[in-house]
Amino acid sequence: MITPLVNAENLAKKLNIPALYFKREDLHPYGSHKGRSIPKMIEKYALEGWNDFVISSSGNAALAASLYIKEYNLQNPQNKLRLKIYIGYGIDKEKMTKLLQLAKTGIAEKIKNFFLFQKPEIKIHQTSNPKQNAFLCEKSGKGKNLRQSTDDNALLGYADLAHELAVIKNLSAIFIPTSSGTTAQGIFEEFNKLKSNPKIYVVQTTACHAFSDQIISDEPSFAKAIVDKTAKRKTQITELLRLSGGKALIINNSELLEAEKTYHSHFPNEKPSYNSLLSLAGLQQELKNGAIFPGAVVCLFTGK
Repeated sequence: MITPLVNAENLAKKLNIPALYFKREDLHPYGSHKGRSIPKMIEKYALEGWNDFVISSSGNAALAASLYIKEYNLQNPQNKLRLKIYIGYGIDKEKMTKLLQLAKTGIAEKIKNFFLFQKPEIKIHQTSNPKQNAFLCEKSGKGKNLRQSTDDNALLGYADLAHELAVIKNLSAIFIPTSSGTTAQGIFEEFNKLKSNPKIYVVQTTACHAFSDQIISDEPSFAKAIVDKTAKRKTQITELLRLSGGKALIINNSELLEAEKTYHSHFPNEKPSYNSLLSLAGLQQELKNGAIFPGAVVCLFTGK
């Protein structure tokens, strides 16, 4: 599923860079860049015989999993999959509403499930420790845990994204809003196979910045989808930053507001999320710090 690649020529001129593209993963049919990897993981494990899945999520991964499972079940009514979602109490209200809509079961379906002793397609549990609950669920054999941060099968989903970006001539840098680091690693590894080496920038927030060695005081961020503080992929991310010549960046709220203003000055009818705007804020921070980009730059808009 190819997402839009927007050539922001006028904004590139304003920022004094050769070319600027916005890769609109926030317009992916499954809701975000997580729609690249989660479906591939489910498909792989379904072929291995798994029917029950579990996921802990701040929203985007759960939405991608829910949308894919509902689509899968429509196409495979005799072999339906089931998903148990663990979310925290701080989940974005809009994402929570979407998840509840996807999990909603009609009366007829409830009656059918009751008499056939079937579980609902999607079940949501709100808890103070989603990751631990998902881990224990898998440990007890109740479902396969879809955890991108530790499962390298998740990397496969970002190979297609790398190929979509590889069509850009003279691509010099990619700015990626980053939580677990899976997207950045998947893109880097595929570009490596393509014998290309654009700089990779992983962009995090003042609330979550596990890939940066910079010492700062933690502060809440408008970009609430960046939540993974365990950094299971830190070794891989540190290495890819070294090899690509990129950096781990930390963005504060004032920088996000500045990026929002910059974006709206050229795209007044759009309102991307702060999670997506992290990429543009990262680019602007680097430019202020004197960075020079000899070729095109991509800002990844990851999702809501």
